Amino acid sequence: MAERGARLLVFFTSLIVLRFGGADKGSAIRGFTPFRFSVEPVDTLAVRGLPAVLNCSAASGAPVRVEWKKDGTFLNLVADDRKRQLADGSLLISTVVHNKHNKPDEGVYQCVATIDNLGTISSRTARLTVAGLPRFLSQPEGVSVRMGGSEMLSCEVTEELVPFTRWERDGRPVELDARVIQLPSGALVISNASQTDAGLYRCTIDALGPPKTTEEAELQVSADSGVEEKLETLQGPVAVAKVVGESVLLPCVMKGYPVPVIRWTFNDRSIDEGHERFAVIGGGSLQIVNLTEEDAGIYVCQTDSGNMTSEIQAELTVHVPPRFVTRPSNTYAQESMDIIFECDITGSPPPTVRWMKDGDTVIPSDYFRIVKQHNLQVLGLVKSDEGFYQCLAENDAGNVQASAQLIILDLDVALPPTVPSLTDATTDHVASSPAERSGPAPSAPRDVVASLVSTRFIKLTWRLPVEPHGENITYSVFYSLDGTNRERVENTSGPGEMQVTIQNLVPDTKYTFRVVASNANGPGESSAPLTVATQLEVQVPGPAPNLQVVSVGPASVALSWERPVNGNGDIQTYKLFYSEKGDSEQDMDVTGLSYTMTGLKKFTEYSFRVVAYNKHGPGVSTDDVAVRTLSDVPSAPPQNLTLEVLNSTSIMVRWQAPPPGTLNGELMGYKLRYRKGLRRADAIEISTSQLFQLIDGLEKGKVYTVRVSATTVNGTGPTTEWIAAETFENDLDESQVPGVPSSLHVRPLVNRIVVTWTPPENQDILVRGYKIGYGIGSPHAHTVNLDYKQRFYSIDNLDPSSHYVITLKAFNNMGEGVPIYNSATTRPQSAPDPTPMLPPVGVQATVLSHDTVKVSWADNSLAKNQKITDSRYYSIRWKTNIPANTKYKTANTTSLFHTVTALKPNTLYEFSVMVTKSRRSSTWSMTAHGTTSETLPASAPKDVTVISKEGNPRIININWQPPTEANGKITGYIIYYSTDVNAEVHNWVVEPVVGNRLTHQIQGLTLDTAYYFKIQARNSKGMGPMSDAVHFRTPKAEPSDKMSSDQGLQVKPGHPTLPEHGIGSNMDKPGITGSHENHILVIVVIVSVGAFTIIAVVVGAVLCTRRSNSHQKKKRAACKSNTGSHKYKSSSKDLKPPDLWIHHERLELKPIDKSPDPNPVMTETPIPRAAQDPVEPSHQIQELEESVSTRRGVRPKIMMPFDSQPPQPVISAHPIHSLDHLHHHHHHYHLPPRGYLHHQISLRAPASPNTHLHRSPSAESVRNQPAAPEPPVAPSQPITSAELQKTEALIKEEDLPSINPPTAHIRPTHPLKSFAVPALTVSAHNPPTYETALPSTPLLAQPAPGVKTASIGTLNRARAPMPVTVPNAPDQSETSKMLDMTYETDELSEEMAHLEGLMKDLNAITTG
Repeated sequence: MAERGARLLVFFTSLIVLRFGGADKGSAIRGFTPFRFSVEPVDTLAVRGLPAVLNCSAASGAPVRVEWKKDGTFLNLVADDRKRQLADGSLLISTVVHNKHNKPDEGVYQCVATIDNLGTISSRTARLTVAGLPRFLSQPEGVSVRMGGSEMLSCEVTEELVPFTRWERDGRPVELDARVIQLPSGALVISNASQTDAGLYRCTIDALGPPKTTEEAELQVSADSGVEEKLETLQGPVAVAKVVGESVLLPCVMKGYPVPVIRWTFNDRSIDEGHERFAVIGGGSLQIVNLTEEDAGIYVCQTDSGNMTSEIQAELTVHVPPRFVTRPSNTYAQESMDIIFECDITGSPPPTVRWMKDGDTVIPSDYFRIVKQHNLQVLGLVKSDEGFYQCLAENDAGNVQASAQLIILDLDVALPPTVPSLTDATTDHVASSPAERSGPAPSAPRDVVASLVSTRFIKLTWRLPVEPHGENITYSVFYSLDGTNRERVENTSGPGEMQVTIQNLVPDTKYTFRVVASNANGPGESSAPLTVATQLEVQVPGPAPNLQVVSVGPASVALSWERPVNGNGDIQTYKLFYSEKGDSEQDMDVTGLSYTMTGLKKFTEYSFRVVAYNKHGPGVSTDDVAVRTLSDVPSAPPQNLTLEVLNSTSIMVRWQAPPPGTLNGELMGYKLRYRKGLRRADAIEISTSQLFQLIDGLEKGKVYTVRVSATTVNGTGPTTEWIAAETFENDLDESQVPGVPSSLHVRPLVNRIVVTWTPPENQDILVRGYKIGYGIGSPHAHTVNLDYKQRFYSIDNLDPSSHYVITLKAFNNMGEGVPIYNSATTRPQSAPDPTPMLPPVGVQATVLSHDTVKVSWADNSLAKNQKITDSRYYSIRWKTNIPANTKYKTANTTSLFHTVTALKPNTLYEFSVMVTKSRRSSTWSMTAHGTTSETLPASAPKDVTVISKEGNPRIININWQPPTEANGKITGYIIYYSTDVNAEVHNWVVEPVVGNRLTHQIQGLTLDTAYYFKIQARNSKGMGPMSDAVHFRTPKAEPSDKMSSDQGLQVKPGHPTLPEHGIGSNMDKPGITGSHENHILVIVVIVSVGAFTIIAVVVGAVLCTRRSNSHQKKKRAACKSNTGSHKYKSSSKDLKPPDLWIHHERLELKPIDKSPDPNPVMTETPIPRAAQDPVEPSHQIQELEESVSTRRGVRPKIMMPFDSQPPQPVISAHPIHSLDHLHHHHHHYHLPPRGYLHHQISLRAPASPNTHLHRSPSAESVRNQPAAPEPPVAPSQPITSAELQKTEALIKEEDLPSINPPTAHIRPTHPLKSFAVPALTVSAHNPPTYETALPSTPLLAQPAPGVKTASIGTLNRARAPMPVTVPNAPDQSETSKMLDMTYETDELSEEMAHLEGLMKDLNAITTG
């Protein structure tokens, strides 16, 4: 019973724990499971027929199941009775099977450990190698060695059998020490041989079954006979690779007599044999223990036997196994998050890294990416991503692995405080635990829209939820590819932020987005899914497939490729990029699908790639393809050939390799030819791979000539010149240094001293040469070595009138003898030669880069070899090739070339050279020209302006000017725009502009949105800097019918109906309704204006008559008026009415240059004219005027004539800000103060009844013609009031669609000239629309608050100023007539006072 009660207690306790302990998920986070390998398999060398063990053990608190893989496949241990798994997980192979045709056990093994329902990890890999059958590839041979010499006995076996070999002498094992060693190849080396080393030797293979031995070879040790023995290399060092911490033996076994002396160098530095890790054993082999990375390099074995030397080099490579700098760490995450597992690895060579998840290799995809070389990024986590992730690194020295566990928590479980592997996009906001929630979560965000859609990013915006339930609301955007379940999440940058940009999307792909708001209580409801498709990529070509590059010669390659699969249109050209390894890239245009490139360097590696171009620009580049041109014979001989006479029968020849870049292939060796005598004779040829050669067996006292050439697999290159040397007549004594030369004589000149001498008196001591030292006051400043046969020398380039001390001594191989001294003073400088020097010739300017030019030349005053031996120097001057630029820059040099730097890109320069020697100088040479190459633009485009298109606010025109420092021909621009000025550049929408256009139109913008624009220029070298961001806000709404009615009612031509309430009526004001009385009032006002206009015309006629009476000698003009019909009759002569000066504030003409181009590029004010979006409210005004005219008399129009004096003026318009201003001007006609009246406006009536304008009767045909100056028309023409009103309405038609009427600004070319515009006769049935005769530059509307508007026309309605048509200049008679009509200032002032009073009365009537 007690036991049963205890069980019940345990049962109920478990229920309570499950019930209450599991309620709080926030505090019950599942912990990470310890899981690792305590022992991993290592590389093993097994023996055939013997057992082998591969150790493996996994440590974990949970039960672990261990399995084995061989060559990537799981082993079936049940079916294999030779393999079984031990209790700790190790693999035992009871009997290793291995033969020539069956090798079942050899391979790569890996241990795999699994915890059920948790995950799997894999160990490092281990290679099992089985030693082959014991056999010898060759047998040792009997040899003989001198006492104290070295000898080697070979034992040639396969590499895996070397560890099992040993040597026996006379049947007993050979003891190895520093004198007797075994090389890595198995050979036995005996150095400093003695009689005890003599005997029978054999090589034995042990531990692989029955021992197997070679045949016996006898080693004989002979006494020292004193006879010289040629130096022989028995075994030299070879290239070898080892792992850090191992030992290496570099063999160098040399044989000869005298016994050779062996020294080692490492990277051209002598090796300290006293170092504890370095030792020379076996007579010359170098042993290095405990290798480090610093030990890698070139090792050279230098041998000197007294009469011969040798150098053999080999490279030692030290590998470093992979080592973890940062291991992946265990990570908690939630679904839809992005995480990164870090894995930082070092090693040499650099390790390759692969990732595994639960034992399976991770294949990179859209959601599994390798970032920063080795790190694994998992995007949009799902529950199935949970498990163990492993980083495995491998190189030639080994492989390692490290694992980490990923646990995905539920969304209602809070993440631990530190989650180091989460990316920036997912670490900002995590859900709080249920215990922390104290209220409702937010509702769904509203109005989720994509405000910016590009090819690779989408910007989302939304509004606050209806029920946020708190402050500091944060948002998470979940998105996925349309049709997939794996979601990713992107969080806003901070609380309250209601926009986010999703990056790294795929072009032309649909994505589904939803937004979730979170408050302190956790995440709320999700918004409705929004599906958005990214834009198509810019339609440029794809990469050209199947790029093939083949060397067809030593200096040429053949290239071929295929047309891009997605060419996106016609391919215009292909650009071929190529570069020499380590050099800058060059390019050339190719039209076809193949090309043979010539003129390349021989046996040189080049890299090639191809880019296709279509009308949109360059496409995607192909991958680089590397190829080496074919080899050829060397193009230059060896350098610095020298001969050294050793004795009476031998000469040592030394040389250096050909110059770099001239070998043209792999060096196979050198061919040395020598002959006796200076004349042609039979030459003896010697082949060698060294840079020196001893020629012995020569005759005494004979002259021998030698030359050398280099060889490759293609043949022999050019040879050096024949160099002569004479053997000694007798073998002189060289056991002591030579004596002092018997005499030394000097002969000073102005710039040199000639030295002569005689050899030492003791002719039995060998002299190999002489050494001269000289200097001012000291003989040690300069030293010259001379041949032993030479007896004189000229010391050149000395200073005049200077005292020099000179010393001479003989030398041989024992050292330098006793010197002899002398001194001399050079002569003073004589008068300079009046003959001028010849200027340099053949000046060439070679462009090296965008800012560097190499200038080279020749000097005819030098010898043929152009070698400079005196103190002359050259001056180089250069400047840009611009006539206005006369300023030169100069530089001096002592060579025949000079590199000029710091030049401007894409600029033509001229260069000239002058030579100077002492006080003599030449004239400047002929000039050479060179244009520097292009480079990236150094400045951004300037004067960027953004203007909304009139009538369509969703379209803007952006204009700019080219960059100041273009550094080449501009091939296009790139426009970036965004709604966030602080966004990264790759988040901005891109609009390319091809060519050198300076304006571009962008469509489809959002209304009432602030945009920012930047522009970047490009040339053939790439992109320049961006301009500063330009801000522009689109208008709030598009034009509507109501807005059109505010400007004027539109009535179709041919249907003249009176509008219900026109412009300026009380119906335009809220709260006031129109009536029949209102129309009567309008008619009364119009008739009143007509009456006052007639009075003004009468006043003008009186002035005209008075002025003509005061100038009797001039032509007279009469101005008559018919007040009943307002038609004017003319006399036989054209009569000019007087000009009455009227002008308002801001009334001026601005001259501009008229472009000869019929379609000029508009770069300053590119706003589309209103004619592109025709809205013609002027018809309503026209018909209103016609209706009024029929009920009351017609009033004359006030014309605004202007002289057509070049340059032609432009009328610029400034809009009134709001409709309130427009209504104000409906009722108030303001005149400016008299102090501002300084321009002329003539009140003039037409005079002739029969003159017609030569225009096409069709309004449409006139519209389609390009703007041109109006033909001159006689000023006396009749015109009816209705026609005049229609003409005025049609002329205004182009500007009327704008709500804000502009104010005309007119600047005349002369302040006292009157302006004349011929009157036009217009058909009332087909009224043409006249465009201005000015150049077709649109008018730029600029906001100007409080601008006054000068309105001329019918009262009680506002009218936009009439565009002024500037005709051609009148003929001479008309011009003289206009100039003759001058008036006194007092008369004009008096008449102006009358007119101003009339206008005040008119204002009183209209406002009353």
